[in-house]
Amino acid sequence: MNGSRQLLLLFAAALLVCPLYAQKEFRKWPAGQSPQEIGRKVAEHLTDTPHQNFGQPTPPSQITYPEVATWYGALTFARVSGGKQLDAKLIQRFQPLFSTEAHLVPNPNHVDNTVFAAVPLELYLHTKEPKYLDMGKAMTDKQWANLTADGLTDQTRFWIDDMYMITIAEVQTYRATGDSRYLDRAALEMSAYLDKLQQPNGLFYHAPDTPFFWGRGDGWVAAGMTEILMSLPKSHPRRAHILSSYQRMMKALLQYQDKDGMWHQLIDHPESYPETSSTGMFTFAMVSGVRNGWLDRKTYAEAARKGWLGLVSYIEPNGDIRNVCQGTGKKNDLQYYLDRQRITGDMHGQAPILWSATALLR
Repeated sequence: MNGSRQLLLLFAAALLVCPLYAQKEFRKWPAGQSPQEIGRKVAEHLTDTPHQNFGQPTPPSQITYPEVATWYGALTFARVSGGKQLDAKLIQRFQPLFSTEAHLVPNPNHVDNTVFAAVPLELYLHTKEPKYLDMGKAMTDKQWANLTADGLTDQTRFWIDDMYMITIAEVQTYRATGDSRYLDRAALEMSAYLDKLQQPNGLFYHAPDTPFFWGRGDGWVAAGMTEILMSLPKSHPRRAHILSSYQRMMKALLQYQDKDGMWHQLIDHPESYPETSSTGMFTFAMVSGVRNGWLDRKTYAEAARKGWLGLVSYIEPNGDIRNVCQGTGKKNDLQYYLDRQRITGDMHGQAPILWSATALLR
């Protein structure tokens, strides 16, 4: 009897710590809507897709940051789903960048270019081949070669997009090397942006001179904070600040999620259209928060589930997603944001589907 009771207690403890059992909201999915099925469809679609040029028919002059984000997401999905054949395809897709397509590797002189480092660094984590580490680390080191008076990279511009673009490259370098300098850089940069751009309601303006809560822009923030929190030790002096800002943002987002699980092109303007890239990014952040104990399960798990189901309802049979806001610069003009076009298959939208699928399977 004592032995049986002990086994029951151990099983009960496992239920409390194992996400697969503890978070029932992430377990059962309607047919064709599971993270395994959707993630594989979208990742496989990437392996068959030529390099994109922001929706233009002409080939790109370099690999663009939306493709980087999608490629990174596909690799993380392959890793957590055990997709060895998919992983091999994603690795093979990169090989021409060492030879015939070397001209497409971005020059790391801007945040949108330096984020490319996240992909070779993820490939290093998969393969342990030094060529990937050398490529990625060289780019992140160059980004921090010249500093501002505050110790930030001189690529700092205080657009909210950067809260992912800069920090994911540094976090990935830390994950590949174990060198805490890279994590410290990411935490410093994130903290500086939080102090400058987070508003009293918990959301973020696109830039100091652009007072609008643009969906995907805030999505980059949510994803950037999520990635750094996954690697930042509890003892790190900047963790409490970043976690608090993340939790304030997640609380604010709850009130703007619509009944179908979606967030809108302008978060606080329900008349703007339901937008998939922001919804995917917020879903990734909330799923990760529930999984890691940063968010209360009772409050956020159902919202995260609704986000996933709302998101995947926009996926086409070939793996393209609809209602993706076109690439967007900052402008102090409300109508400019309301008029942004909806695109199908843009990689700004493909990426966060893969991030969310990965988070649901972790």
